[in-house]
Amino acid sequence: MDFHHIPVMLEECMTGLALKKGGRYFDGTLGGAGHSYEILLRTSPDGELVATDLDEEAIENGEKRLKEFEGRFKFFNTNFKNFNEVLSLSGGEKFDGALLDLGVSSYQLDNRERGFSYMASETRLDMRMNSKAPLSAWDVVNKYDKAKLSYILSVYGEEKFAEKIASVIVERRKVNPINTTGELVEIIDKCIPYKFKQNGHPAKKTFQALRICVNEELDGLSEGIKDIIRGLKPSGRLAVITFHSLEDRIVKQTFKDLETDCVCDKRLPICVCGKKREINILTKKPIEASEKEKEENPRSKSAKLRIIEKI
Repeated sequence: MDFHHIPVMLEECMTGLALKKGGRYFDGTLGGAGHSYEILLRTSPDGELVATDLDEEAIENGEKRLKEFEGRFKFFNTNFKNFNEVLSLSGGEKFDGALLDLGVSSYQLDNRERGFSYMASETRLDMRMNSKAPLSAWDVVNKYDKAKLSYILSVYGEEKFAEKIASVIVERRKVNPINTTGELVEIIDKCIPYKFKQNGHPAKKTFQALRICVNEELDGLSEGIKDIIRGLKPSGRLAVITFHSLEDRIVKQTFKDLETDCVCDKRLPICVCGKKREINILTKKPIEASEKEKEENPRSKSAKLRIIEKI
């Protein structure tokens, strides 16, 4: 299967990064390499790119997709949250800009073997971005107890019927393991009243929750963003695209914390915390995709872009 991926808010990201010829950039979520390609193209002839991705197939695709820029990029099959290690391994020089396109790629959703999509009924439950990771969605669905399942669906999926879905899953797997995405969708569909099925697919929230859990998407996100920002040169920029409220909330709060100066009790006569403002937030409100892009690429409908500049 071809690794097809339409980069979300491409022009907005490139403009936001204020790309410059010969600059050094970091793409923490290589994916289909759409954003990476444009970064290399627009920083020609000697701009440099360092990119990471948990998915080996994304790395392999990136090598092919960016072949015309050979010698100007380095890829690491790891999580962007391991930024400090990647920075060291790539030479230690700080970056002029960085990009994070969070969430699952179109390729991963469309590749039925990966088990991300609730639209592919006969696919084994998986959802691992790193196919070598020990925990899959099958393990979560078939091994976690009711309380833990309910918590995951409620917190990561913001699913109001989390407890009911968890109960039915636990009862159903006593008879046979729940092996496929289709079997799970059938369970979810029966747990959600008809009037609550009007705003999108009834399994969307549960699948989101399982994916976030399996890939530990929210764990260490704030710390990873801070590491990346501290790996930028002065005036370097970071652009982050989020696709659901949970990760967007973390990004927004992390930026707010880094933009804040002294956090001492206001009653103190002088600052004793030593905290200094590290960034300027350039997007007071997140940028959203144009109506045209939303029509052409449905994945962009929930996307929010936030951009900061390092002081």
